[in-house]
Amino acid sequence: MKVGIIGGTGGMGKGFAIRWCKNNQVIIGSRDAARAETSAQEYTELAKEAYGKINGNITGTDNASVAKEADVLVLSIPYENIDSTCSELLPQISDNCVVVSPIVPMTKTDTGFECVSIKENKPFAHQTVEKHMKDKTKLVSGFHVISEKKLVNATLKLDYDIFVAGDSKESVEVVNGLINEIEGLRPIYLGPGALAYLVEMCTPLLLNAMIRNKMKNPGIKII
Repeated sequence: MKVGIIGGTGGMGKGFAIRWCKNNQVIIGSRDAARAETSAQEYTELAKEAYGKINGNITGTDNASVAKEADVLVLSIPYENIDSTCSELLPQISDNCVVVSPIVPMTKTDTGFECVSIKENKPFAHQTVEKHMKDKTKLVSGFHVISEKKLVNATLKLDYDIFVAGDSKESVEVVNGLINEIEGLRPIYLGPGALAYLVEMCTPLLLNAMIRNKMKNPGIKII
């Protein structure tokens, strides 16, 4: 499967690429194709060091090319970039492409990390991405509660649940498959895309708990 990552040169993109290249063709995207290619080479070496052998690969190119080629497109981008990025790229994806949004509408204030959608009465990320989808059933929200630092460390054993929200059973199953490919992660379905806001609010919750209680990159596990 071709997994495209928009924002692939960032921390989360790096973690996704290293974890998924074991069995997939991962294409990381950037506005600068040369930067994406350099990052792809770096990630490939890290993956080989961690696993010894990989069955897939990691390549890098410009964002538009990633959007056109991907079977699954992960939007590892800031909340404030949704409209500009999605309006350009999502019209170019294939009809069967599943889009994954791990985007969080979050800001840091004197109080702590807060949800922009509540504090400033702005739409949640899933709603904003959905406006640009040709087929909203292909949009799935997930990966909001996994630590970037832990995801990047391919030798680190994980033990977390990943909340997922989406309207299509088939699209959700595709994303669940990618979650299950990362050892130690378990997908937990919360409901349709209309409930994705619940998933998005988990990130500021975790960050505030981490800072105030001196935790180290916590996750969520339902027992």
